[in-house]
Amino acid sequence: MRETPTVRAKARLAPVRPAGWWFDALLLIGFVALTGALAAGWFFGIDRAVADWADAHRPTAAWWIAVILNYLGQGTPLTLIAAGLAVLLAIRLRSVRPLLVPVAAFVLTYLTIGPLKVWTARPAPSASVKEPFLPPEQTLPLFQDDLPVRFAQSYPSGHVANAIVWYGVIALLLAPLLANLGRTLPRRVVLAVRIVPPTVVLCTTTYLGWHWLSDSVAGLLLGLLLDRILHRVPWDELPLPARFRRWDRSFIKPV
Repeated sequence: MRETPTVRAKARLAPVRPAGWWFDALLLIGFVALTGALAAGWFFGIDRAVADWADAHRPTAAWWIAVILNYLGQGTPLTLIAAGLAVLLAIRLRSVRPLLVPVAAFVLTYLTIGPLKVWTARPAPSASVKEPFLPPEQTLPLFQDDLPVRFAQSYPSGHVANAIVWYGVIALLLAPLLANLGRTLPRRVVLAVRIVPPTVVLCTTTYLGWHWLSDSVAGLLLGLLLDRILHRVPWDELPLPARFRRWDRSFIKPV
């Protein structure tokens, strides 16, 4: 006799805060509006003023502290940490479902952040003091397609967007992993994991002159939008192939 497959309820989107699609629409409209404003030459004065202030208030000690803290937004280490948590949780629960989260996050960020950087083609503030040594006024506009790609990938800030997405993934995986070990992850700790590192990255990447302030704001808007997309996915209810029937256990725990 064939084993009867497990029947799961129809997958429904998971709740997010704030609830509803209005906030997602607001984030998307904000990102599109900011991009359009920059394309029209708006906010360049603010970007220039913030970058000039940072240049004038960056002693060596502060520079090193900012550089170290900025590593909180490195995409590759964050991806590996999230993947490691997913593998550990998958083994402990005998479920492939935790592995879906970092894979989806990687695909989502890969298909959005990088292409947007290439499409908008904006140099970083530092492009006037190091290669390609552009005039200061030429470092501000978007869509400078005549520059080599490596010199025009400042908008939006990948550090900020990646930090929001990957710390959200880490928090999502860490809660059920600790629950499996008999520990509880307080909600205030979850909020700290999701808020503090991205905030630090936003401040340091702007302070160091690696991104314009508007780059960081755009990364914030995009990162929050991608984070909400990932947290809407009903990971425990997604249909899986029959071959994974023995590795098909729920893992999301409310926190």
